[in-house]
Amino acid sequence: MGTCDKSILNRLKRAEGQMRGIQKMIEEEKECIDVITQLSAIRSSVDRIMGIIVAENLKSCLDNPELDSGKQSQKVEQAINMIIKK
Repeated sequence: MGTCDKSILNRLKRAEGQMRGIQKMIEEEKECIDVITQLSAIRSSVDRIMGIIVAENLKSCLDNPELDSGKQSQKVEQAINMIIKK
C-alpha cells in the first residue's frame, strides 16, 4: 500500500479506541441512542478506511499497469467490485 499505511493505521487505532469506548458505554448502561451514535461513527470511519485502501490500490494499478492487459483489467474490475460491494 505504501504511503498511506501510517494514515490508515492511525484511523484504525482511532476506530479501535472508539470501539473500546462503546464497550465501556454498554458496561455503564449508557443510553441506547448514544451507543448507536458511536457505532454509526465507527461504521463511517471504517467505510472511509475501506475507500482509501481501494482508491490507493486502484491508483497503483493505473500508475503501474501490468504487462498483461487481461491481468490489468482483472485488477481494475476487482477494485470496482470492492467499491460496489460496499
